[in-house]
Amino acid sequence: MSEKCIVAGVKLKSGKNDFEYEMEELKELVKASGGTVECTVTQERDNYSSALYFGKGKAEEIKILADELGATLLVVNDELSGSQINNLEKATDIRVIDRTILILDIFALRAKTKESQLQVELAQLKYTIPRLKGKGIEMSRLGGGIGTRGPGEKKLETDRRHIEQQVYELEKQLKKTVSVREVNRKTRLKNNTPIISVIGYTNAGKSTLINALINLYGVEKEKTMYVFDQVFATLTAENRKLVFPGNIEAIITDTVGFISKLPTKLVESFKSTLEEINYSDLIIHLIDITNENVAIQKLTTDNVLKEIKVADIPILEVYNKIDKTDYDYSDADGLYISAKTGKNFEKFTEAILYHLYGELKTYDIICSYADYEKITLLENKTEVISRSYEDDGVHVKISTRIGIYKRYFQENIDDEDLQDDF
Repeated sequence: MSEKCIVAGVKLKSGKNDFEYEMEELKELVKASGGTVECTVTQERDNYSSALYFGKGKAEEIKILADELGATLLVVNDELSGSQINNLEKATDIRVIDRTILILDIFALRAKTKESQLQVELAQLKYTIPRLKGKGIEMSRLGGGIGTRGPGEKKLETDRRHIEQQVYELEKQLKKTVSVREVNRKTRLKNNTPIISVIGYTNAGKSTLINALINLYGVEKEKTMYVFDQVFATLTAENRKLVFPGNIEAIITDTVGFISKLPTKLVESFKSTLEEINYSDLIIHLIDITNENVAIQKLTTDNVLKEIKVADIPILEVYNKIDKTDYDYSDADGLYISAKTGKNFEKFTEAILYHLYGELKTYDIICSYADYEKITLLENKTEVISRSYEDDGVHVKISTRIGIYKRYFQENIDDEDLQDDF
């Protein structure tokens, strides 16, 4: 049986205009964590109350609503201090969690790999430390429920030094996983295999998109990504090898989805995973065209990219889920696709290859009969159109991208032939 919840938030009179969107998103997060939203409570104020977050009258109103609805949990839209949580619980007689605890709870629920479990636990512990007071707050609620997953189930010790030691141990374990990833990354870079990172707001369809590319170009087509219509379905950076038309190899990697007010401690804990984006040759920013808050979602993603200091890497904006709309995007500027049905994937694939290696052209190359290495390179890295055996060597006509030709067959090609836009 799901927990009955009240979601609540304070709208600052001087605040941004995305409060309503944040509240709708908060309700979706509650559902993703297994709760049922019984009602929504909002209050407009000049500033947050340092004691209760809400005004005293609003806290009393929430208490009455909780009694009437049988709600057992209050979920607040902003990050609260330990004293605010304690005061609100006393004023409302129900358990209180904030947006940060809720998101951490969902991450704990979704974390399947050892690395992602360590990252979530580290974020939860870092959230706990500044909220320890006197004997401390007991982060493990013996009653269970939303906001108690992960290390909360282990009844955390309230001694600050003990938790700080746990943080130290977790960070040490995570450094080992980073070392393994660095070895794999160096291998990819050494092999000159371009890396494509797929980023975007949570539930934009990133894993569906990657699976569609795997089905078309994957080396191991059985190794698809986990897909489910829910927030934060993917928490790890998983890599898959693709071979595009023209024998062009690439590594495509999935990333954790972004969300508004993504907890700072969570970004810090996942930073080693997110920073994989910095080693990309191309970033695909996938956007859910069906969401009415596209502008807010794009801004959120851009802010996270700034926070992890993404370098000067080309970003290809791709609008997904056109199968769910009635609009005809055939003449629209930009890339509009359906990862689910594969619509417009030919144009999408061309855009990827164009950003990586430039325009597709044909070239005539003459190889000496003794130059087996060059002939093998032509066969492995390009599409051979024709070949003939003449007195002066093997005449080969190939079709390949300007960047491939420059990298492997002619170092002095004019850089102006390589264009960045599509």
